Amino acid sequence: MAGFFPLFFKQYWSAGADVTESTFHLGLSNSIASIIVLVLAPILGAIADRGGSRKRFLFVFASLGVVMTGAFYLVDMGAWGTAAALFVAATVGFSGANVFYDSLLTAVAGEDRVDFISALGYSFGYLGGGLLFALNVGMVLSPATIGLADASQAIKVSFVTVSLWWAFFSLPLFLFVKEPGAGEKRGIAASVSGGFRQLAETFREIRRLKVVLLFLIGYWLYIDGVHTIRMAVDYGLSLGLDSNSLILALLITQFVGFPSAIAFGKIGEKLGPKTGIYIAIAGYIGMTIWGYFLNTEAEFFGMAAAIGLVQGGVQSLSRSFYTRIIPAGKSAEFFGFYNMVGKFAAVIGPALMGWVALTTGDSRKAIFAITALLIVGVMCFYFVDEEKGRKAVAEMERL
Repeated sequence: MAGFFPLFFKQYWSAGADVTESTFHLGLSNSIASIIVLVLAPILGAIADRGGSRKRFLFVFASLGVVMTGAFYLVDMGAWGTAAALFVAATVGFSGANVFYDSLLTAVAGEDRVDFISALGYSFGYLGGGLLFALNVGMVLSPATIGLADASQAIKVSFVTVSLWWAFFSLPLFLFVKEPGAGEKRGIAASVSGGFRQLAETFREIRRLKVVLLFLIGYWLYIDGVHTIRMAVDYGLSLGLDSNSLILALLITQFVGFPSAIAFGKIGEKLGPKTGIYIAIAGYIGMTIWGYFLNTEAEFFGMAAAIGLVQGGVQSLSRSFYTRIIPAGKSAEFFGFYNMVGKFAAVIGPALMGWVALTTGDSRKAIFAITALLIVGVMCFYFVDEEKGRKAVAEMERL
């Protein structure tokens, strides 16, 4: 999705359309998917917690993502509308599944290991995604080697391999991970009605849990910067860099991310997750400044490697830190809000960067919008007191 879809959407599914029109369609598709997840995530989390059905919801959304991703193979040249609709559905499937995947972290990791296990999840994600992406890049660069007609067919086949890979590596979770409260399953109607009541209660709880609220505000701002810097491919294209080089840069990010995410897990264990998050955000701020002066492909590769060093760290440690300040028995529900905030960031950040570029006429200046988000976000996060958060949760659970 990150490497092939934006380029293929412009060059194949939007063939003959004006480049600004295809950019608008792609941006609108991203925003629609984000808004859908933003609305659904906390509701579904509340329902899943009430019904002991996190794995069932995870299965439904993962299946949606798997099927819609594989369906890209059937989309013909010029059919940008169909491609956009599938993209929205696949993104909703992926993002919705992550609400319940994240919520299972408390089930598989004790407090003393949660930072490392969270980082290990991201690390294997980078490794798995990188291995498959490397195979797909090879297919696109040399389609005849595996009997494909051209690069376009190779990209379409790549979406099928992603679908199969996703389905296969989901199986161990569904088969072997035990869900807390699974013995308390309710019927669908009871789960839904109870979930909506629970959602209203959670809104009240979050207002009482000031530490959680402050964390979510800080997380929204700095993860906004993290999500927005993923627009590096578009930024590189605007600077005139070769598209094949940009794909290679994404590969570099994936493989650097594998060991660095594990390293950040160890930093979280030894120095605490807050320290690890500070280090990662400082790295991002340095990269945004670097990006302003970037000119060559070699510099872009260096930036890709630097992103790989810190990207998994800030994501994994944010997730594990959050588990420390929320009620364990309501993890799906609270992670619904967590993912809602992440999706809201995905709506605002790219739009802000695009607005700065449009008003200034300079894509380089837009990079400073990211810097501002990172700085304000980490300032809010600085005032998040983990110990106060724990006490507030303990007091709430006694009531």
